[in-house]
Amino acid sequence: MQIRIALPSKGRISGPSVELLEKAGIGLTDNSNRKLFSNTFDPEISVMFTRAADIPEYVADGAADIGITGFDLVKEKNVDVTILDDLNFGKTRLVIAAPEDSKFKTKDDLKNIKTVATEFPYLTRTYLKENGIDAKILSLSGATEVAPLIGVADVIADLTSTGTTLKMNHLRELDTIIESSVVLIGNNESLIGKYEKIEAIKTGINGVIKAEGKKLIMVNVEKTKLDEIKNTIPGMGGPTVSEVYGNDSIVAVHSVISEKEVFSTINKLRNIGAKDLLVVPIERILEETND
Repeated sequence: MQIRIALPSKGRISGPSVELLEKAGIGLTDNSNRKLFSNTFDPEISVMFTRAADIPEYVADGAADIGITGFDLVKEKNVDVTILDDLNFGKTRLVIAAPEDSKFKTKDDLKNIKTVATEFPYLTRTYLKENGIDAKILSLSGATEVAPLIGVADVIADLTSTGTTLKMNHLRELDTIIESSVVLIGNNESLIGKYEKIEAIKTGINGVIKAEGKKLIMVNVEKTKLDEIKNTIPGMGGPTVSEVYGNDSIVAVHSVISEKEVFSTINKLRNIGAKDLLVVPIERILEETND
């Protein structure tokens, strides 16, 4: 059973997508010299590199079984694929923006626009229709920010993550069309015929996502202080407690916590009397499912 994964060949989500697969144990055998196709350490899994904007169509058509791309691109292509998981990176928004010195100051002013420049004509057209706005769409392949400045559009519909680029170009956000992040998508037929393998890939990737920002903390503590320790450690589901061989008065306590809580938690544990404290990075967290 062969599984083909479509990944972005370049751009801001390309590197993180490859890294995500590698952390999930699906490393590329020839990542140092990336080609259109690449094998992985799993003989049943291969990778194809293509434009992020084309991945939804390739997955829908069955050229790839699963793919990693932006949610905004999936919606823009309007194809029939299944979104398997939100990968929780590459967050962005498709927004309507107008020049700061224009007469378009608020969302209500959009009813008076004549032309919108965008790389997302389908999503923009849907937004205009839903909001009763009668405007022409000017489809561009890049640099939409310049369109209002040279007088070919009143406003733009463009992606932004922090809003910095819009401000640098003296553009003001008026409304959000869609919020987006990077998602894992699947071909509907492949999800039936190749379910087990695709589910294994999804589980591996999801485990990496869940492990981000988490650390495993391990300490030894006297049994008499165990309740105090349990109340101190902000674990995922309560700490794991085990006996220490050769010492009946000591137990080992393990727990997964947010890395943001490591500093304060360690200091609290030391004040309680915990010893042999270890903080260990986590690559994956695999949770039991009800499927």
